[in-house]
Amino acid sequence: MKEIIATPNAPAAIGPYSQAVAFASLIFLSGQIALDPATQQVIEGDVRAQTARVIENLKAVLEADGSSLDNVLKTTVYLRTMDDFPAMNEVY
Repeated sequence: MKEIIATPNAPAAIGPYSQAVAFASLIFLSGQIALDPATQQVIEGDVRAQTARVIENLKAVLEADGSSLDNVLKTTVYLRTMDDFPAMNEVY
């Protein structure tokens, strides 16, 4: 049976979706952008700061179900420009 995962420590869903859904031993996370969970606003800063915020958001959702970033099997990263890749990858 699937379980909806939600935490106030990550941005609330802004559409008809969940922060994550757990099924069996898997957790499927929704995409994240660099929103501050307290304000629901995109944070200020460069791609490094935004990447760090996204990772913190993902970590919070995973921890809400007792998991961690160490258990992530696959990620997909979207960048506005590939010129941002080196900076994003420093944080990632």
